[in-house]
Amino acid sequence: RGLVLDLRNNPGGLLSAAVEVSQKFLASGAKIVTTRGRHPSTSQTQYAARGRHHYLDFPMVILVNGGSASASEIVAGALQDARRAVLVGERTFGKGSVQSVLPMADGSAIRLTTAKYYTPNERMIHEKGIDPDIIVPMSIEDWYKVLAQRSREEYGESQPPEAQLPEKPKTAPVTDVQLERAVDVLKGILLFNSSAK
Repeated sequence: RGLVLDLRNNPGGLLSAAVEVSQKFLASGAKIVTTRGRHPSTSQTQYAARGRHHYLDFPMVILVNGGSASASEIVAGALQDARRAVLVGERTFGKGSVQSVLPMADGSAIRLTTAKYYTPNERMIHEKGIDPDIIVPMSIEDWYKVLAQRSREEYGESQPPEAQLPEKPKTAPVTDVQLERAVDVLKGILLFNSSAK
């Protein structure tokens, strides 16, 4: 009925992977990202949604924060610009540059920024990041507590006998305020959609 895509602290990866993920949730032909070099007229490449399976019939929320960078920013920006997803969290990192390694005559190489990424609405990602639609701050300390709690829930408290430590006092459950807000947004959209029918 709804999807939360958690891209918090996702440092990104390949451009091709960002395009593949984005096109699953966008109509065929929708623009995803543009790379543009120093001379836009001669060094511009556009990527658009292709393929046969597009999941367009449920609401989406994307969680982002200052650790969301590069390819994850491309996904977030593309779905936000297409009004396909609501972004919740904090401004992303702002790493939207294409770097090329150029070999030199002496066998060494130099890495240069040769282009920058732009969202479908022509927003430059580099050094600016993507602003969420709904800002929900979360401290680093709370984020680490959420991760530790998830780890305990997934793997349990068990340790090998040689690594047994004195029992720690039980900690109070930590609330992932950003995830809770994302779920509330989805519930609101679903409620609105059902009442509009």
